[in-house]
Amino acid sequence: MNPFPRTHAGEAAPPALVAMRRIAGGLLLAMAAVFLVSRHYAPAYPWLGFVQAFGEAAMVGGLADWFAVTALFRHPLGLPIPHTAIVPRNKDRIGDTLAVFLRTNFLQPAVIARRMRRVDVASALARWLTDPAEGAGGRFRQGASKLVAQVLDGLDPQRLGGMVKAGIAARLRETEVAPILGRVMKAALAEQRHAPLLDGAIRWGAKALAANEHLIREMVHQRAGSILRWTGLDETVADKLIAGLDKLIADMADDPQHPLRLKAEEGLDRLAWDLQFDPATQAKVEAMKIELIANPAMQRWLDGLWESARAALLRVARDPESAMAGQLGDVLRQLGGTLTQDPRLARTINRFVRRAIVGVAADYGDGIVRLVSETVRGWDAHTITSRLENAVGRDLQYIRINGTLVGGLVGLVIHAVDVLL
Repeated sequence: MNPFPRTHAGEAAPPALVAMRRIAGGLLLAMAAVFLVSRHYAPAYPWLGFVQAFGEAAMVGGLADWFAVTALFRHPLGLPIPHTAIVPRNKDRIGDTLAVFLRTNFLQPAVIARRMRRVDVASALARWLTDPAEGAGGRFRQGASKLVAQVLDGLDPQRLGGMVKAGIAARLRETEVAPILGRVMKAALAEQRHAPLLDGAIRWGAKALAANEHLIREMVHQRAGSILRWTGLDETVADKLIAGLDKLIADMADDPQHPLRLKAEEGLDRLAWDLQFDPATQAKVEAMKIELIANPAMQRWLDGLWESARAALLRVARDPESAMAGQLGDVLRQLGGTLTQDPRLARTINRFVRRAIVGVAADYGDGIVRLVSETVRGWDAHTITSRLENAVGRDLQYIRINGTLVGGLVGLVIHAVDVLL
């Protein structure tokens, strides 16, 4: 049997709250006993009038504060007295007020930016990456990793994966890929990085020609006239054609300045320019991009990409020291050392984190406010009453105790003034 009373069915009150309730209630009963005993013996001992006045006023003060504290969370003695059970009756308004308070005082971009200026994320990250397992950084790493693992496990994988996939897809839709591809191609052409691609295409052409000689001979045979076929000249024409193509491919492979190679490079250069500056080409590429994103195969690939990333994050979070022991650990420790030694990089990271968090507050602050308001609205009256009472109920019991003692002292002063005057 649970020794602790319950704030509502199914949820036990914290032991500290139970103890304070007992102290406050016991003090009220003690004052009642003091009042009754002193009242009984006051005719024989006049000085007990002071004790009686203290006990009487203490009972009044204690009962008044008990009523006030109880009226916050429920109807005193179950009676539907007006303006009682304030919290359950106004839970929706409390949720809205709390949401507005958060938005006004915590989720304002200016407030967050001001607070983030005092936060050195780069130094914390450097310590996290460089400190050994037995040091403070190791303990911090274990704690942070455990928290990350719990968060990843606690979140709905499908819903979170859908959010990640939607975010990636939205970012891809917003990104104009054609100019990026054009700049990449232009840089590759300038640095002759396209040469291996052309060489590979030429080698593929030579293999394709060797593998399909019979198709060329068949085509020449079918298109040749009956006289050529009767004299066997169609075979000669096919041999000459195959030999000419083979020589052309060999010349292209051997001569970097071959006219056809230069023509291909000119075409690539023109394509790079069109990707950067031609609206028609850019529109075609954007249409292909949208079609690719909407393709079910692309959606499955994004799903697999997220699941692989989530599994990797969970492995690292559950065993951070193993992750820090391999090549990845060496890279991360070097990064931590760089952060420690390079103030400019640290400032850049701090500035980036600050801007990212401020951006999140600006973009999603209203959504967070709605989440708080809707969550509180979704709680039943018993839930919000018990949670608030468990959080602040212990301090409210001090009000009852103080009310009892202060009431008694006020009664004592009033009685002394009445006697003296």
